[in-house]
Amino acid sequence: MISRGKTEKQAARSARLAAALRENLKRRKAQARGRAQSRPEDAAKPAANSRPEASAPDFRRNRGSD
Repeated sequence: MISRGKTEKQAARSARLAAALRENLKRRKAQARGRAQSRPEDAAKPAANSRPEASAPDFRRNRGSD
């Protein structure tokens, strides 16, 4: 049995991770394109001065100063 060196194992792992990251990015971009096509244009743009809902918790550190 031929054992590979540490650097060869690290290179192989790095190549596998790089390929997995590329595939993940392609999948996420396809999902984003699908979401952008499925929703109407006016829903895609948030209001300029929108405030969080009153029922949503406010996690800001300085709540009083806006």
